[in-house]
Amino acid sequence: MLTLRPILSALRSIALISFTVGTTFLSASAFAEDVTASNPNPAKNVILIIGDGMDDHQITIARNYLKGAAGRLTLDDMPVRSSVAVLTVSEQAPDEYIYVADSACSGTSMSTGQATSRARIATTAKSDIDIETIVEMAHKSGFKTGIVSTSSVTDATPAVFASHIQYRFCENPEKMVTERFSCPQDLKANGGLGSISEQLAVSNVDVIFGGGMENFTPTVEGGSTSVLDSAIANGFTILKTKQDLNNVTTAGKVLGLFADKHLATKLRGEDGRIAEKPEPSLLNSVHWSLGEVDLPEPMTCETNPEAADTPSLLSMSSKAIELLSTDNDKGFFLMIESASIDKQSHARNPCGSIGELDQLDETVAYALKFADQHPGTLILVTADHAQAAQLVPESSMFSGLDIPVYSPGSMVRIITPEGGLMGVNYATNDFFAEEHTGAAVPLYANDVAIGKIDTYISQTDIFDIAKQHLGL
Repeated sequence: MLTLRPILSALRSIALISFTVGTTFLSASAFAEDVTASNPNPAKNVILIIGDGMDDHQITIARNYLKGAAGRLTLDDMPVRSSVAVLTVSEQAPDEYIYVADSACSGTSMSTGQATSRARIATTAKSDIDIETIVEMAHKSGFKTGIVSTSSVTDATPAVFASHIQYRFCENPEKMVTERFSCPQDLKANGGLGSISEQLAVSNVDVIFGGGMENFTPTVEGGSTSVLDSAIANGFTILKTKQDLNNVTTAGKVLGLFADKHLATKLRGEDGRIAEKPEPSLLNSVHWSLGEVDLPEPMTCETNPEAADTPSLLSMSSKAIELLSTDNDKGFFLMIESASIDKQSHARNPCGSIGELDQLDETVAYALKFADQHPGTLILVTADHAQAAQLVPESSMFSGLDIPVYSPGSMVRIITPEGGLMGVNYATNDFFAEEHTGAAVPLYANDVAIGKIDTYISQTDIFDIAKQHLGL
């Protein structure tokens, strides 16, 4: 016998779901309207988050390990996605392009809107002309500015936003004239601005967080005091520890130097292991189709004990955002870099890169929450260039042919938390450090960027997008 009870019950459930969903959307909409209504002219902020060396291989490797193959990073749920061409020009012929960048020239593209040659810090190729950066432009227009990095703050990416020099290697007064790389035209004695650390010390940047204390201890060129003393004289409060970072509330300028060099990575390979070479048998060395090849033993990733003494990227970034946004009706520009995605790829250490991408992703989540509460905030997440790590089969797909086919590079077989084996390969060279690669890199943005970013852009366009948002 037909009864209406199941039908009526289903209709009540549908009505309840509709009401609940509608109420949720109404509440979210009303919340957004309330935020805007309470401040019809919100401060304009730009948070540019750079994963050094963070191409799609690095992101996929990290996603597989951190969230599982079917999982999602915070990056994956950002509403705007684009692909970015990385432009690099020849030093001797600036009208000619070369196809693989370093962090100095690619960072300069984003900080100034002009492509330059490798190793240059916010200066033009060949003619060596200083190019005004978005940090300098923002300060002149009354915005607060900040730089956060897990590298030394004098490293290429942070340096390009607040200094100008021929070579990225001229990080402190003692490195200005060396046998391999020199910056004589940038010496103060020759009318230049001095080393990178000296320039940062006298800059107008409100917040600078990262490593690199060793580059602030040398004596300033032509003086008797240290570069750090120069920063103090310029009004910087100096932070050295995690506790210093937690406690700082000053409205003035802050320079946090939390390590002598770069900050320690969040993760490392099991017992410090990195990629290793497969080992062919003697018979295989006679002919490639004979014998056997032993692949590296699988391993896991583990917490890096050295990271316990330094602040995380999230803690530095959240503090920077707090300091820059407090009592600030104008707005700010903040560059945040997870630097060792790249550095650990150079070192053939995928676990190190995975941990640093994890740091970036949790920082992105925090920035997005801030943007939800501050509607004038544009979040841009990108990379400066691609890197060497490749996601490859953990054993060759041709292994069933009874031929010992294997990767010619260094390799890691990582045991993932979901129980799989993930192969990561490094084979750009046979030197002590892997090299960058020339692929386009991704760009992610929050909803403020909807309709404002094309699906394929040049790295120099990132400067223009940020500049336009701030109205510079």
